[in-house]
Amino acid sequence: MNRVDLRSDTVTQPIPGMRAAMTEAKVGDDVFGEDPTVIELQNRVAALLGKEAGLFVPSGTMSNAVAIRCHTQPGDEIIAEENSHIYVYEGGGFAALSGCSIALVPSRSGIMNASDVESKIRKSAHGKSHFPNGTLVCVENTSNRGGGTCYSQEEIDQIGEIARKHECALHMDGARLFNASVAADVEPDRMVRDCDTVSICLSKGLGAPVGSVLAGSRELIEQAHRWRKMFGGGMRQAGVLAAAGLYALDHNRSRLVEDHRRAFQLAETIAELQGVNIDLNAVQTNMVYLRTEIPAVQIVKKMGVQGVDMLAIGENLIRLVTHLHISDGDIEHCIHAFRTVFDSSK
Repeated sequence: MNRVDLRSDTVTQPIPGMRAAMTEAKVGDDVFGEDPTVIELQNRVAALLGKEAGLFVPSGTMSNAVAIRCHTQPGDEIIAEENSHIYVYEGGGFAALSGCSIALVPSRSGIMNASDVESKIRKSAHGKSHFPNGTLVCVENTSNRGGGTCYSQEEIDQIGEIARKHECALHMDGARLFNASVAADVEPDRMVRDCDTVSICLSKGLGAPVGSVLAGSRELIEQAHRWRKMFGGGMRQAGVLAAAGLYALDHNRSRLVEDHRRAFQLAETIAELQGVNIDLNAVQTNMVYLRTEIPAVQIVKKMGVQGVDMLAIGENLIRLVTHLHISDGDIEHCIHAFRTVFDSSK
């Protein structure tokens, strides 16, 4: 039985064309700044995002950690959505590596509004030194725990305006930024125009095996080089990996719309099943979050028997993620499996 793996878009493996690009990549020592393929990738991403420079790092978590360290001093406070990846899934790195506290902003399906962001910004000077200094606002687009939801351009612009008003930097955790760009039909450079730094991931919907790029001003990226080294992210002949990223940008961006279509098709169909609750308005990209009356781990186990792998992320909450290895036939198989499982659970 061929398994349908919907646990995450991180499970993809390099396709033949990508493997060929990796094999043929020109390489050098990237710690010395001499790897031509890494340099090409960094410049390509920076140009796509309208920034001066880029830095290739092993992971999105490291990219966010480096950005936070560049923008803050120990004792500062960052402002982020209450279920953001930076807060929930990065091991407390903002505290351990940058010495920062975090102010959590409530949201609707993972999307913050500007007024709520503003209410969470504290300044030491305004609190007679009782408060930490809020210096960095972090926005995640798309929102993972929000269900793959996207910010409107107006919402991003308004948050950027609030950040500037309060002398805060603005960082975009754009692990799935290209999904957001495709869904909103907004070019990436416009989407992140007001962001001081942007992190994009190559190993999710784009299908590369590893790697992220942090983009920002030339001065900030020079600082980021130092923090990448200190955090253990310096790599030598990394062009082999960067070549996969270049291939992904060239071949896998435009096809993201297919992942979105399949995710909505799946959500729309299984939402009709008794015992399944899905907010279809939140199915905007390649994720489907579903709540079940039956414990999630039981549903995941039963679906596994049907050849479908999913991720239980709460007692009654399951996440499904479409990606480049998921076909229309896989979606049909998944729908059939859901019907089988929920019919047997009545």
